[in-house]
Amino acid sequence: MAMTFFFSDRVVLLFDFWSVHTPAGLALSVLVVALLSVLYEVVKMGKARVLRRALLAVPPSLSREALLEPDEGDGGHGATQGRWFQFHVAQTLLHVVQVVLGYALMLAVMSYNAWVFLGVLAGSTIGYFVVYPLLRVD
Repeated sequence: MAMTFFFSDRVVLLFDFWSVHTPAGLALSVLVVALLSVLYEVVKMGKARVLRRALLAVPPSLSREALLEPDEGDGGHGATQGRWFQFHVAQTLLHVVQVVLGYALMLAVMSYNAWVFLGVLAGSTIGYFVVYPLLRVD
């Protein structure tokens, strides 16, 4: 396997069944990889938005211990604790998706096909450019 970037329309990406042998197949594969890069940026920004919503949902006067240890007669903190847990689960799931996409994109780039690398780069650039304005400060 080549350990330097090369330009070719023949490449195997991630799995044996994703074997590209034609220029049209390469173009479709680069498009798919670019879309996965855009999705990675969307998930990354979604995770930041969930974190922001979680921070706004929890009152600043509530301590970390109060969130982790439920009390009897906690004066309404149980609902806050439930919301915090829901946000934590959402962030965890988004983190798993982000890690899976990130490693898949890294492995695609490690095919050392320059077209695939440029597809990941273009998708990441487009994704960041489009998604970043959605993280607004209110």
